[in-house]
Amino acid sequence: MRKQDFGFDYHRYHRLLTEADDDDKRLALIELLIEEKARDRLAAQRASDRAAMTAHTIATVLKNGRN
Repeated sequence: MRKQDFGFDYHRYHRLLTEADDDDKRLALIELLIEEKARDRLAAQRASDRAAMTAHTIATVLKNGRN
């Protein structure tokens, strides 16, 4: 049921929901949605951390350049 891709894929989720005709498949779909949301949040946090580190580095370089 798992397919590696990035971003919200409405058609994929719709198909998986349509195929979830028993409790095991529905639970697997729920777990997949939770896992992918967690992955998206982690990616966003990493991007934010990278941006903060870059800003800090630039500020440090500019500060040292003034001395």
